[in-house]
Amino acid sequence: MNRLIGVIPNLFTLGNAICGFSAIVIAAKLDLSNGDSAGQALLLKWSAGMIFLAMVFDVLDGYVARLIKVTSDFGGQLDSLCDAISFGAAPAFLILNFGRDWEHPLVRNAFACVAAFYMACAIVRLAKYNLDIAIPEPGVFKKFKGLPSPGAGGCIASLALVRSLGATEVPGMEMLTARNFVSFWGLGGSFLVALLMVSPFPYGHLTKHILRKKIIVGWAIALPLVAPVLFYYPELIFFTLFWIYALNAPVRQVTYMVFRRRFAEAQPPQLDDFSHR
Repeated sequence: MNRLIGVIPNLFTLGNAICGFSAIVIAAKLDLSNGDSAGQALLLKWSAGMIFLAMVFDVLDGYVARLIKVTSDFGGQLDSLCDAISFGAAPAFLILNFGRDWEHPLVRNAFACVAAFYMACAIVRLAKYNLDIAIPEPGVFKKFKGLPSPGAGGCIASLALVRSLGATEVPGMEMLTARNFVSFWGLGGSFLVALLMVSPFPYGHLTKHILRKKIIVGWAIALPLVAPVLFYYPELIFFTLFWIYALNAPVRQVTYMVFRRRFAEAQPPQLDDFSHR
C-alpha cells in the first residue's frame, strides 16, 4: 500500500510530460505561413493550454508529495526530465512556428537558432537546479537563481495565445496587430527569456509572486483601467502575468544599480576621502 501511495506524485509528474508532448503534437499541425484561420487559432490555443496544464501538474506533484510525505531523489530527477519536455522542447517548438510568418529564409533560420538556444538554456537551467537542491545553500528554496523554466515556458505559451488573435488590430494603431507583434517580439523576447533562465537574477516562486500583497493591491488599482481590454481579449491576462514576472527581476536589479551609483556620486566627500588623497 505504501508503494502504491508513493507512485501517486510520480503520476502527476508524468502527466506534466504528457501535456508537454501533447503541446508539441498539436503545434506540429500548425502552418502559420498560409495565413490566419479559426483552425490555426484553435491549434495555438490548445498548444499553449497544454503547457499551462503541464504547469498545473508540475505544482500538484510537489504538493501531493509533501502532503503524503513521499518525497524522493527519484521524484526530483523525474520532475526535471519532464520539465525539459514541457518547458524546454514544447515552447522551443512554438518559437520555431512563430518564424513561419516570415517569408525570408534568413529570419526563419534565426527563429530556428533561437528555438534551439532556448531549449539548451532550459536544459542547463534544470541541471543547475538539480545541483542546487543536491547541495542546498541558505535560502535556496525561497529564491530561484535564474528564471524558472515553467515561467519561461509560460512566457512563450502566452505569445502563442496572443498570436491566436491573428490580424486583430490595436485601436488607433493599424500596423500593430497581434500577428505583427508576435512576429517581431517572438524572436527578441524568446532570446531574452532564454538568457534569463541562465542568469544570476533572483526569482521568487511564481504562485507566491502573483499572490503577494503588493501585486494584489497593484492589480486592484490597475484592474478598472485594463478590465475592458481583458474582457475582449482574455489572452492578454497570461501575457501580462508571465512577462511581468520574467522582466521584474532584471528591471528591478538594473534600476537599483543605477540609482545606487547616482546616489553615491551625489554624496559629498567625507573626511576619510580627503585623508586618503
